[in-house]
Amino acid sequence: MGLVNTVGLVLHPERECAETVATIVEWTRSRGGTVLASPGEAARLDGAAVAVEAGQLVRRADLVLSLGGDGTMLRAMRLAAGVGTPVLGVNVGRLGFLAEVDIPEVPEALCAIDEHRFTVEERSGVRAVGGGCEELAFNDIALVRVPGDRSAAVGIRVDGHAFVSYAADAVIVATPTGSTAYSFSAGGPIVSPGAEGVLVTPVAPHSAFNRALYLSGGEKLELDVLPRSGELAVEADGRVVGRVGPGDSVGVAVLPGASRVVRLGRTTFYQRVQRKLRITGSPEAD
Repeated sequence: MGLVNTVGLVLHPERECAETVATIVEWTRSRGGTVLASPGEAARLDGAAVAVEAGQLVRRADLVLSLGGDGTMLRAMRLAAGVGTPVLGVNVGRLGFLAEVDIPEVPEALCAIDEHRFTVEERSGVRAVGGGCEELAFNDIALVRVPGDRSAAVGIRVDGHAFVSYAADAVIVATPTGSTAYSFSAGGPIVSPGAEGVLVTPVAPHSAFNRALYLSGGEKLELDVLPRSGELAVEADGRVVGRVGPGDSVGVAVLPGASRVVRLGRTTFYQRVQRKLRITGSPEAD
């Protein structure tokens, strides 16, 4: 018996992928299955998918398909967090780190998954609590300077003990998945997605200590907004989810294996990094 009977779709908010959706619907219905989508996204598909609420989508689906880029994939992972439904990223547009297949490969990928010829890669998330918000992210949580206000002044506490403080434009707490995103652009290292921990990376730091930190997943991390700081936006996977100011604290906890990503064994993490970042090798010393 095949593995996939019900497919849940998560769509890019703007890019059209009608032909890809039609292929998925045809493949699923030919096996007597059902395609689900959230009400707003189902309305874009002219009856091709059954409209259900997001929570029901990930619980009823055997497989969630993300059609878009990394932002769409992150949204699908957040929807499926804690439920265990595997998520397959289909690249619609530019190459993403998280997408596993391109549009022409979708039918073959669905058949491989249906026949149990795939692996699942668990990805850790981070949950931020503080400043009146509680948010889950799979790339990063960031405290970001509000334009026109003072810089971010953030103290780092580990297991209740003050360690260092940063004065910077922003302070990022990134998962290994997010090490190739905002943290990387700020000078942080690339971290294997198999690692369990978080990166703390300052953006444009102007303090004596300007290096990134890597903490294990079991250590309690708290970000204290110091008295000299301006107001800061709290971002989760690039979305502004709240504001904090001097005296506020944001606790960040690692959630191991919070989402499950489908891999078909066609490319490794390092090959995807090479392609995305255009790494072609380094000059050798004479």
